[in-house]
Amino acid sequence: MKNELKEKLLHVTKKCYEKKLLTGISGNVSCFDRTSGIIAITPSSLPYDEMEAADIVCIDIEGNILSGPGRPSSEWPMHTLVYKERPDISAQIHTHSTYATAFAVNNLGIPVVLIEMVPVLGGDVLVAEFALPGSAQVGQNALKVLKERSVCLLANHGVLAVGESLEQAYLRAACVEEVSKVYSIALNNGSVNILSDEIVSLMKGK
Repeated sequence: MKNELKEKLLHVTKKCYEKKLLTGISGNVSCFDRTSGIIAITPSSLPYDEMEAADIVCIDIEGNILSGPGRPSSEWPMHTLVYKERPDISAQIHTHSTYATAFAVNNLGIPVVLIEMVPVLGGDVLVAEFALPGSAQVGQNALKVLKERSVCLLANHGVLAVGESLEQAYLRAACVEEVSKVYSIALNNGSVNILSDEIVSLMKGK
């Protein structure tokens, strides 16, 4: 089970790196097998282009190391807290992707400017209050704005995308970066047309 989780996590992590959602040693990725209680998470301070499956660290829900040669990402308190509070979530991707992180630095959320934001992201993207990286407070603040949503911006920090699977979390992390890029360009072009609450409700089937 551990080896399978590590291989799946490495595959998605490498894909995030290739798509420039992750750079250098910034960001982190995890997945949680709720049956075994094992969380696979990227290691701390290891470049993604050098990472191998054997480097992935396995921890339990309390952060205790089960296997792996190094230390888990310093953001493990955020990951474990989110898993505890959201039983529907089994994967998390924390990126520092350029355009989305820029809005996090601006402390500006992203309104529904593209229709795919509703089915993929759950609607608009909100900003979680700043907390010191590596603290459980990062997760606590993220949970406050992740209600009925799958992605949030972390003020002056980055992005957190969650999902039922690594593939779903990846899709959301990639989507929020693309949306952020489009929104940034649109803001520079002039006025932005934001989809109405009525349209958003219709797309949600409400």
